[in-house]
Amino acid sequence: MSNENGDGIGRRGLFKASAAMLGGALLGKNAGAQQQETRFRNVNTNSSPSTLKITDLRVATVVKPGPSPCPIVRLDTNQGVYGLGEVRDGASATYALFLKSRVVGENPLRISYLFQKIKQFGGGGRQAGGVVAIEEALWDIAGKVYGVPIYQMLGGKFRDKIRIYADTTESEDPKVFAQRLKARKDDMGLTWLKMDLGIEMIAKTPDTVTRPSGMTPWEQRSLPHPFLAMEVTDKGVGLLCDYVATVRQAVGMEIPLSMDHLGHIGVNSIIRLGKAYEKYNLAWMEDVIPWQYTELLQRITNESPTPILTGEDIYLKEGFLNLCEKHAVSKIHPDISTSGGILETHKIGEAAMDYGVPMAMHYAGLPIGAMASVHCAAATENFLACENHSLDVPWWQDLVEGVEKPIINKGFITVPDKPGLGITLNEDAVKQHLAPGTGYFEPTPQWDHERSGDWLWSQLRSERRAAGA
Repeated sequence: MSNENGDGIGRRGLFKASAAMLGGALLGKNAGAQQQETRFRNVNTNSSPSTLKITDLRVATVVKPGPSPCPIVRLDTNQGVYGLGEVRDGASATYALFLKSRVVGENPLRISYLFQKIKQFGGGGRQAGGVVAIEEALWDIAGKVYGVPIYQMLGGKFRDKIRIYADTTESEDPKVFAQRLKARKDDMGLTWLKMDLGIEMIAKTPDTVTRPSGMTPWEQRSLPHPFLAMEVTDKGVGLLCDYVATVRQAVGMEIPLSMDHLGHIGVNSIIRLGKAYEKYNLAWMEDVIPWQYTELLQRITNESPTPILTGEDIYLKEGFLNLCEKHAVSKIHPDISTSGGILETHKIGEAAMDYGVPMAMHYAGLPIGAMASVHCAAATENFLACENHSLDVPWWQDLVEGVEKPIINKGFITVPDKPGLGITLNEDAVKQHLAPGTGYFEPTPQWDHERSGDWLWSQLRSERRAAGA
Protein backbone atom coordinates (compact mmCIF):
# COMPACT_ATOMS: atom_id res chain seq x y z
CA MET A 1 0.00 0.00 0.00
CA SER A 2 3.05 2.19 -0.23
CA ASN A 3 3.68 4.40 -3.29
CA GLU A 4 6.97 5.23 -4.98
CA ASN A 5 7.47 8.38 -2.96
CA GLY A 6 7.13 6.50 0.30
CA ASP A 7 4.16 8.56 1.51
CA GLY A 8 1.72 5.62 1.89
CA ILE A 9 0.88 4.28 5.31
CA GLY A 10 1.78 0.64 4.68
CA ARG A 11 0.49 -2.45 6.54
CA ARG A 12 2.26 -1.60 9.81
CA GLY A 13 1.08 2.01 9.60
CA LEU A 14 -2.46 0.85 8.92
CA PHE A 15 -2.39 -1.41 12.00
CA LYS A 16 -1.11 1.43 14.18
CA ALA A 17 -3.69 3.83 12.82
CA SER A 18 -6.52 1.35 13.43
CA ALA A 19 -5.34 0.73 16.97
CA ALA A 20 -5.18 4.47 17.62
CA MET A 21 -8.70 4.96 16.26
CA LEU A 22 -10.07 2.12 18.40
CA GLY A 23 -8.32 3.49 21.49
CA GLY A 24 -9.59 7.00 20.74
CA ALA A 25 -13.12 5.73 20.39
CA LEU A 26 -12.95 3.93 23.74
CA LEU A 27 -11.37 6.96 25.36
CA GLY A 28 -14.01 9.23 23.86
CA LYS A 29 -16.76 6.94 25.13
CA ASN A 30 -15.33 6.99 28.63
CA ALA A 31 -14.84 10.77 28.47
CA GLY A 32 -18.44 11.20 27.32
CA ALA A 33 -19.67 9.07 30.19
CA GLN A 34 -17.61 11.13 32.63
CA GLN A 35 -18.98 14.38 31.19
CA GLN A 36 -22.54 13.08 31.42
CA GLU A 37 -21.94 12.03 35.02
CA THR A 38 -20.56 15.50 35.77
CA ARG A 39 -23.63 17.12 34.26
CA PHE A 40 -25.93 15.04 36.41
CA ARG A 41 -23.90 15.93 39.50
CA ASN A 42 -24.42 19.61 38.73
CA VAL A 43 -28.21 19.28 38.63
CA ASN A 44 -30.02 20.18 41.83
CA THR A 45 -31.46 16.74 42.59
CA ASN A 46 -33.46 18.20 45.47
CA SER A 47 -35.65 19.78 42.83
CA SER A 48 -38.09 17.98 40.58
CA PRO A 49 -38.47 20.38 37.66
CA SER A 50 -41.80 19.05 36.42
CA THR A 51 -43.50 19.54 39.79
CA LEU A 52 -41.78 22.80 40.79
CA LYS A 53 -44.25 25.53 41.79
CA ILE A 54 -44.00 29.15 42.93
CA THR A 55 -45.44 29.41 46.44
CA ASP A 56 -44.75 33.00 47.48
CA LEU A 57 -43.50 36.43 46.46
CA ARG A 58 -41.94 38.73 49.04
CA VAL A 59 -39.93 41.95 48.96
CA ALA A 60 -37.23 43.78 50.89
CA THR A 61 -36.57 47.40 49.95
CA VAL A 62 -33.04 48.78 50.30
CA VAL A 63 -32.42 52.54 50.15
CA LYS A 64 -29.38 53.84 48.31
CA PRO A 65 -28.02 57.36 48.79
CA GLY A 66 -30.18 59.85 47.00
CA PRO A 67 -32.34 58.53 48.56
CA SER A 68 -33.40 55.93 46.03
CA PRO A 69 -35.48 52.90 47.04
CA CYS A 70 -34.43 49.62 45.41
CA PRO A 71 -36.91 46.77 46.06
CA ILE A 72 -35.55 43.20 46.01
CA VAL A 73 -38.03 40.48 45.03
CA ARG A 74 -37.78 36.88 46.24
CA LEU A 75 -39.79 34.08 44.61
CA ASP A 76 -40.12 31.00 46.81
CA THR A 77 -41.01 27.50 45.59
CA ASN A 78 -42.39 24.27 46.98
CA GLN A 79 -38.95 22.62 46.75
CA GLY A 80 -36.79 25.06 48.68
CA VAL A 81 -35.28 26.72 45.61
CA TYR A 82 -35.79 30.49 45.49
CA GLY A 83 -34.94 33.23 43.04
CA LEU A 84 -33.94 36.88 43.42
CA GLY A 85 -34.83 39.82 41.22
CA GLU A 86 -34.76 43.60 41.53
CA VAL A 87 -37.25 46.34 40.75
CA ARG A 88 -35.64 49.35 39.10
CA ASP A 89 -34.22 51.95 41.46
CA GLY A 90 -36.72 54.60 42.48
CA ALA A 91 -39.72 52.40 41.68
CA SER A 92 -42.34 51.04 44.06
CA ALA A 93 -42.40 47.42 45.21
CA THR A 94 -46.11 47.51 44.36
CA TYR A 95 -45.20 47.00 40.70
CA ALA A 96 -44.11 43.47 41.66
CA LEU A 97 -46.49 42.72 44.51
CA PHE A 98 -49.67 43.10 42.49
CA LEU A 99 -48.35 40.41 40.11
CA LYS A 100 -48.04 37.87 42.93
CA SER A 101 -51.44 36.26 42.33
CA ARG A 102 -50.57 35.84 38.66
CA VAL A 103 -47.41 33.80 39.24
CA VAL A 104 -48.02 31.84 42.47
CA GLY A 105 -48.89 28.26 41.60
CA GLU A 106 -47.04 28.39 38.28
CA ASN A 107 -43.94 26.41 37.37
CA PRO A 108 -41.08 28.98 37.47
CA LEU A 109 -39.19 27.15 34.73
CA ARG A 110 -41.81 28.26 32.19
CA ILE A 111 -39.99 31.56 31.87
CA SER A 112 -41.21 32.66 28.44
CA TYR A 113 -44.79 31.63 29.22
CA LEU A 114 -44.83 33.61 32.47
CA PHE A 115 -43.20 36.62 30.82
CA GLN A 116 -45.91 36.62 28.16
CA LYS A 117 -48.49 36.41 30.94
CA ILE A 118 -47.24 39.43 32.89
CA LYS A 119 -45.42 41.64 30.38
CA GLN A 120 -48.63 43.58 29.67
CA PHE A 121 -48.28 45.13 33.15
CA GLY A 122 -44.97 46.77 32.32
CA GLY A 123 -44.30 50.08 30.65
CA GLY A 124 -41.62 52.60 29.82
CA GLY A 125 -39.43 53.93 32.62
CA ARG A 126 -39.87 52.41 36.05
CA GLN A 127 -43.29 50.87 35.43
CA ALA A 128 -41.56 47.78 34.06
CA GLY A 129 -39.82 47.12 37.36
CA GLY A 130 -42.18 44.49 38.73
CA VAL A 131 -42.28 42.43 35.53
CA VAL A 132 -38.50 42.47 35.27
CA ALA A 133 -37.87 41.59 38.92
CA ILE A 134 -40.01 38.49 38.51
CA GLU A 135 -38.32 37.59 35.22
CA GLU A 136 -34.88 37.83 36.81
CA ALA A 137 -35.99 35.68 39.75
CA LEU A 138 -37.31 33.03 37.34
CA TRP A 139 -33.91 32.82 35.62
CA ASP A 140 -32.20 32.61 39.01
CA ILE A 141 -34.40 29.65 39.95
CA ALA A 142 -33.83 27.92 36.61
CA GLY A 143 -30.07 28.23 36.92
CA LYS A 144 -30.13 26.83 40.44
CA VAL A 145 -32.34 23.91 39.42
CA TYR A 146 -30.18 22.94 36.45
CA GLY A 147 -26.86 23.85 38.05
CA VAL A 148 -25.70 26.39 35.46
CA PRO A 149 -25.12 30.16 35.39
CA ILE A 150 -27.75 32.21 33.57
CA TYR A 151 -25.43 33.20 30.73
CA GLN A 152 -25.10 29.51 29.80
CA MET A 153 -28.84 29.25 29.26
CA LEU A 154 -28.62 32.23 26.88
CA GLY A 155 -26.18 30.35 24.66
CA GLY A 156 -22.90 30.82 26.51
CA LYS A 157 -20.62 33.78 27.07
CA PHE A 158 -18.57 35.90 24.70
CA ARG A 159 -16.48 37.43 27.52
CA ASP A 160 -15.30 36.60 31.03
CA LYS A 161 -15.30 40.18 32.35
CA ILE A 162 -17.82 42.97 31.89
CA ARG A 163 -16.55 46.52 31.34
CA ILE A 164 -18.02 49.13 33.70
CA TYR A 165 -18.39 52.88 33.35
CA ALA A 166 -19.89 55.33 35.82
CA ASP A 167 -21.33 58.77 36.38
CA THR A 168 -18.96 61.30 37.94
CA THR A 169 -20.06 64.00 40.38
CA GLU A 170 -20.16 67.34 38.58
CA SER A 171 -18.42 70.54 39.54
CA GLU A 172 -18.93 74.03 38.13
CA ASP A 173 -15.14 74.33 38.19
CA PRO A 174 -13.92 72.56 35.03
CA LYS A 175 -10.57 71.67 36.65
CA VAL A 176 -12.24 70.04 39.66
CA PHE A 177 -14.61 68.15 37.36
CA ALA A 178 -11.67 66.97 35.27
CA GLN A 179 -9.75 65.76 38.32
CA ARG A 180 -12.75 63.72 39.48
CA LEU A 181 -12.91 62.00 36.11
CA LYS A 182 -9.16 61.45 36.15
CA ALA A 183 -9.52 59.77 39.57
CA ARG A 184 -12.07 57.38 38.07
CA LYS A 185 -9.41 56.36 35.58
CA ASP A 186 -6.28 56.42 37.74
CA ASP A 187 -7.56 55.37 41.16
CA MET A 188 -10.47 53.08 40.23
CA GLY A 189 -9.06 51.73 37.00
CA LEU A 190 -12.08 52.53 34.84
CA THR A 191 -11.45 52.10 31.12
CA TRP A 192 -14.57 54.04 30.07
CA LEU A 193 -15.68 57.38 31.54
CA LYS A 194 -18.92 59.34 31.63
CA MET A 195 -19.66 62.96 32.49
CA ASP A 196 -22.98 64.76 32.97
CA LEU A 197 -22.79 68.14 31.28
CA GLY A 198 -26.03 70.06 30.99
CA ILE A 199 -26.99 73.66 30.42
CA GLU A 200 -27.48 74.19 34.17
CA MET A 201 -23.68 74.21 34.43
CA ILE A 202 -23.53 77.47 32.45
CA ALA A 203 -27.02 78.97 32.80
CA LYS A 204 -25.95 81.34 35.60
CA THR A 205 -23.66 83.09 33.14
CA PRO A 206 -25.50 85.76 31.12
CA ASP A 207 -26.11 85.27 27.40
CA THR A 208 -25.55 81.48 27.41
CA VAL A 209 -29.09 80.04 27.29
CA THR A 210 -32.21 81.38 25.58
CA ARG A 211 -35.52 80.32 27.15
CA PRO A 212 -38.92 81.77 28.05
CA SER A 213 -39.36 83.02 31.61
CA GLY A 214 -42.20 82.17 33.96
CA MET A 215 -42.45 78.47 33.14
CA THR A 216 -44.30 76.41 35.75
CA PRO A 217 -42.64 73.47 37.52
CA TRP A 218 -45.00 71.15 35.63
CA GLU A 219 -43.87 72.55 32.29
CA GLN A 220 -40.20 72.23 33.19
CA ARG A 221 -40.58 68.68 34.47
CA SER A 222 -43.20 67.13 32.23
CA LEU A 223 -42.98 68.67 28.78
CA PRO A 224 -40.69 66.86 26.30
CA HIS A 225 -37.56 68.63 25.14
CA PRO A 226 -38.85 70.15 21.86
CA PHE A 227 -41.67 71.99 23.67
CA LEU A 228 -39.60 74.01 26.16
CA ALA A 229 -38.12 76.40 23.59
CA MET A 230 -34.65 76.36 25.15
CA GLU A 231 -31.59 76.89 22.99
CA VAL A 232 -27.88 77.34 23.70
CA THR A 233 -26.09 80.44 22.42
CA ASP A 234 -22.65 80.54 20.82
CA LYS A 235 -21.27 81.74 24.15
CA GLY A 236 -22.94 78.81 25.91
CA VAL A 237 -21.54 76.31 23.43
CA GLY A 238 -18.08 77.74 23.99
CA LEU A 239 -18.30 77.42 27.78
CA LEU A 240 -19.54 73.83 27.53
CA CYS A 241 -16.64 73.01 25.22
CA ASP A 242 -14.28 74.44 27.83
CA TYR A 243 -15.46 71.73 30.25
CA VAL A 244 -14.91 68.93 27.74
CA ALA A 245 -11.52 70.29 26.68
CA THR A 246 -10.35 70.43 30.30
CA VAL A 247 -11.52 66.88 30.92
CA ARG A 248 -9.83 65.58 27.78
CA GLN A 249 -6.61 67.30 28.78
CA ALA A 250 -6.75 65.52 32.15
CA VAL A 251 -7.73 62.00 31.03
CA GLY A 252 -6.29 61.90 27.53
CA MET A 253 -7.85 61.03 24.19
CA GLU A 254 -7.33 57.27 24.42
CA ILE A 255 -10.12 56.48 26.89
CA PRO A 256 -13.77 56.54 25.72
CA LEU A 257 -15.72 59.46 27.21
CA SER A 258 -19.53 59.57 27.17
CA MET A 259 -21.87 62.47 27.98
CA ASP A 260 -25.36 62.59 29.52
CA HIS A 261 -27.97 65.05 30.86
CA LEU A 262 -27.52 67.81 28.30
CA GLY A 263 -30.80 69.41 29.38
CA HIS A 264 -34.13 69.90 27.65
CA ILE A 265 -32.75 71.85 24.73
CA GLY A 266 -33.97 72.00 21.15
CA VAL A 267 -32.91 69.88 18.21
CA ASN A 268 -30.85 72.67 16.62
CA SER A 269 -28.83 73.18 19.79
CA ILE A 270 -28.18 69.45 20.09
CA ILE A 271 -26.83 69.35 16.55
CA ARG A 272 -24.65 72.41 17.18
CA LEU A 273 -23.23 70.79 20.32
CA GLY A 274 -22.64 67.54 18.46
CA LYS A 275 -20.57 69.42 15.91
CA ALA A 276 -18.70 71.43 18.54
CA TYR A 277 -17.78 68.28 20.47
CA GLU A 278 -16.46 66.47 17.39
CA LYS A 279 -12.80 67.27 18.12
CA TYR A 280 -13.10 65.70 21.59
CA ASN A 281 -14.14 62.34 20.12
CA LEU A 282 -16.97 61.55 22.55
CA ALA A 283 -18.31 57.99 22.60
CA TRP A 284 -21.85 59.37 22.63
CA MET A 285 -24.31 62.03 23.73
CA GLU A 286 -27.09 60.32 25.66
CA ASP A 287 -30.89 60.75 25.63
CA VAL A 288 -30.77 64.05 23.79
CA ILE A 289 -34.55 63.98 23.19
CA PRO A 290 -37.27 61.45 24.11
CA TRP A 291 -36.74 58.22 22.18
CA GLN A 292 -40.26 58.24 20.68
CA TYR A 293 -39.34 61.05 18.26
CA THR A 294 -37.71 58.72 15.77
CA GLU A 295 -37.53 61.13 12.84
CA LEU A 296 -36.00 63.88 14.97
CA LEU A 297 -33.41 61.45 16.36
CA GLN A 298 -32.66 60.34 12.83
CA ARG A 299 -32.06 63.97 11.82
CA ILE A 300 -29.78 64.58 14.80
CA THR A 301 -27.82 61.38 14.12
CA ASN A 302 -27.41 62.29 10.45
CA GLU A 303 -26.18 65.82 11.20
CA SER A 304 -24.16 65.31 14.39
CA PRO A 305 -20.62 63.89 14.05
CA THR A 306 -20.83 62.99 17.76
CA PRO A 307 -22.65 59.62 18.14
CA ILE A 308 -26.16 59.61 19.62
CA LEU A 309 -27.37 56.98 22.12
CA THR A 310 -30.70 56.27 23.82
CA GLY A 311 -32.76 53.46 25.34
CA GLU A 312 -32.79 53.36 29.15
CA ASP A 313 -36.54 54.13 29.24
CA ILE A 314 -37.65 51.81 26.43
CA TYR A 315 -39.77 48.78 27.38
CA LEU A 316 -39.58 45.67 25.16
CA LYS A 317 -37.66 45.13 21.97
CA GLU A 318 -40.05 46.73 19.47
CA GLY A 319 -38.98 50.31 20.26
CA PHE A 320 -35.33 49.37 19.88
CA LEU A 321 -35.97 47.58 16.61
CA ASN A 322 -37.61 50.69 15.17
CA LEU A 323 -34.63 52.86 16.12
CA CYS A 324 -32.09 50.35 14.81
CA GLU A 325 -33.89 49.64 11.56
CA LYS A 326 -34.03 53.36 10.76
CA HIS A 327 -30.52 54.00 12.13
CA ALA A 328 -31.98 56.82 14.20
CA VAL A 329 -29.22 56.38 16.79
CA SER A 330 -25.59 55.28 16.69
CA LYS A 331 -25.82 53.05 19.77
CA ILE A 332 -28.55 51.70 22.03
CA HIS A 333 -28.60 51.70 25.82
CA PRO A 334 -31.21 49.42 27.44
CA ASP A 335 -31.57 49.19 31.20
CA ILE A 336 -32.34 45.58 32.06
CA SER A 337 -34.79 46.75 34.74
CA THR A 338 -36.79 48.66 32.12
CA SER A 339 -36.28 46.85 28.83
CA GLY A 340 -38.04 43.64 29.90
CA GLY A 341 -35.42 41.60 31.72
CA ILE A 342 -32.60 39.25 30.88
CA LEU A 343 -33.92 37.42 27.82
CA GLU A 344 -35.64 40.45 26.28
CA THR A 345 -32.44 42.51 26.57
CA HIS A 346 -30.44 39.66 25.05
CA LYS A 347 -32.90 39.61 22.13
CA ILE A 348 -32.55 43.39 21.77
CA GLY A 349 -28.78 43.06 21.54
CA GLU A 350 -28.96 40.27 18.96
CA ALA A 351 -31.39 42.24 16.81
CA ALA A 352 -29.28 45.40 17.03
CA MET A 353 -26.25 43.37 15.99
CA ASP A 354 -27.99 42.52 12.72
CA TYR A 355 -28.39 46.25 12.02
CA GLY A 356 -24.79 47.05 12.92
CA VAL A 357 -25.73 48.90 16.12
CA PRO A 358 -23.59 48.38 19.27
CA MET A 359 -25.25 48.02 22.69
CA ALA A 360 -24.17 49.63 25.95
CA MET A 361 -26.25 49.01 29.09
CA HIS A 362 -27.58 51.29 31.82
CA TYR A 363 -27.84 50.15 35.45
CA ALA A 364 -28.23 52.13 38.66
CA GLY A 365 -29.48 49.68 41.29
CA LEU A 366 -28.22 46.97 43.63
CA PRO A 367 -25.89 44.01 42.96
CA ILE A 368 -28.88 41.75 42.17
CA GLY A 369 -29.84 43.61 39.01
CA ALA A 370 -26.21 44.40 38.29
CA MET A 371 -25.40 40.69 38.13
CA ALA A 372 -28.45 40.07 35.95
CA SER A 373 -26.97 42.69 33.61
CA VAL A 374 -23.59 40.96 33.79
CA HIS A 375 -25.03 37.61 32.66
CA CYS A 376 -26.89 39.27 29.80
CA ALA A 377 -23.84 41.27 28.74
CA ALA A 378 -21.62 38.19 28.85
CA ALA A 379 -23.88 36.38 26.39
CA THR A 380 -24.56 39.31 24.03
CA GLU A 381 -22.08 39.76 21.21
CA ASN A 382 -22.43 43.49 20.46
CA PHE A 383 -22.11 44.63 24.10
CA LEU A 384 -19.81 47.59 24.88
CA ALA A 385 -19.97 48.56 28.56
CA CYS A 386 -22.43 48.63 31.47
CA GLU A 387 -23.11 51.64 33.67
CA ASN A 388 -22.88 51.45 37.46
CA HIS A 389 -24.08 54.22 39.78
CA SER A 390 -22.67 52.78 43.00
CA LEU A 391 -18.91 53.17 42.82
CA ASP A 392 -19.09 55.69 45.64
CA VAL A 393 -21.44 53.64 47.86
CA PRO A 394 -19.07 51.81 50.24
CA TRP A 395 -21.57 49.15 51.37
CA TRP A 396 -22.98 48.36 47.94
CA GLN A 397 -21.07 45.11 47.42
CA ASP A 398 -21.65 44.00 51.03
CA LEU A 399 -25.29 43.28 50.19
CA VAL A 400 -24.38 40.02 48.44
CA GLU A 401 -22.10 37.05 48.97
CA GLY A 402 -20.70 34.21 46.89
CA VAL A 403 -19.19 36.44 44.21
CA GLU A 404 -15.62 37.61 43.62
CA LYS A 405 -14.80 40.82 45.48
CA PRO A 406 -14.26 43.59 44.94
CA ILE A 407 -17.18 43.13 42.58
CA ILE A 408 -15.95 46.03 40.45
CA ASN A 409 -12.23 45.47 40.09
CA LYS A 410 -10.18 47.85 37.94
CA GLY A 411 -13.17 48.75 35.85
CA PHE A 412 -14.54 45.24 35.29
CA ILE A 413 -16.94 42.74 36.90
CA THR A 414 -15.96 39.09 36.61
CA VAL A 415 -18.78 36.94 35.22
CA PRO A 416 -19.77 34.44 37.96
CA ASP A 417 -19.85 30.74 37.13
CA LYS A 418 -22.13 29.65 39.99
CA PRO A 419 -25.71 28.55 39.24
CA GLY A 420 -28.33 31.20 38.53
CA LEU A 421 -27.29 34.77 39.25
CA GLY A 422 -24.36 33.36 41.23
CA ILE A 423 -25.04 35.37 44.39
CA THR A 424 -26.79 35.09 47.75
CA LEU A 425 -27.93 37.93 50.00
CA ASN A 426 -26.02 39.02 53.06
CA GLU A 427 -29.01 39.22 55.38
CA ASP A 428 -27.33 41.42 57.99
CA ALA A 429 -26.13 43.94 55.43
CA VAL A 430 -29.51 44.13 53.71
CA LYS A 431 -31.29 44.68 57.02
CA GLN A 432 -28.95 47.57 57.83
CA HIS A 433 -30.12 49.48 54.77
CA LEU A 434 -33.85 48.71 54.61
CA ALA A 435 -36.27 51.52 53.84
CA PRO A 436 -37.79 53.00 57.01
CA GLY A 437 -40.91 51.15 58.12
CA THR A 438 -40.29 48.10 55.93
CA GLY A 439 -39.23 44.56 56.81
CA TYR A 440 -37.02 41.80 55.48
CA PHE A 441 -39.11 39.61 53.14
CA GLU A 442 -42.16 39.70 55.37
CA PRO A 443 -45.29 37.71 54.35
CA THR A 444 -47.53 39.40 51.77
CA PRO A 445 -50.92 37.67 52.13
CA GLN A 446 -52.72 40.92 51.25
CA TRP A 447 -51.62 40.39 47.63
CA ASP A 448 -52.72 36.76 47.34
CA HIS A 449 -56.05 37.49 45.63
CA GLU A 450 -55.33 40.58 43.56
CA ARG A 451 -57.02 39.77 40.23
CA SER A 452 -58.78 41.43 37.34
CA GLY A 453 -59.77 40.65 33.77
CA ASP A 454 -56.31 40.61 32.24
CA TRP A 455 -57.14 39.26 28.80
CA LEU A 456 -55.48 41.14 25.98
CA TRP A 457 -57.97 39.90 23.39
CA SER A 458 -61.74 39.56 23.43
CA GLN A 459 -62.89 36.13 24.56
CA LEU A 460 -66.15 34.19 24.49
CA ARG A 461 -68.25 34.70 27.58
CA SER A 462 -68.28 30.95 28.24
CA GLU A 463 -64.45 30.88 28.30
CA ARG A 464 -64.37 33.72 30.79
CA ARG A 465 -66.95 32.05 32.96
CA ALA A 466 -64.93 28.83 32.92
CA ALA A 467 -61.87 30.78 34.02
CA GLY A 468 -63.80 32.16 36.97
CA ALA A 469 -64.04 35.75 35.74
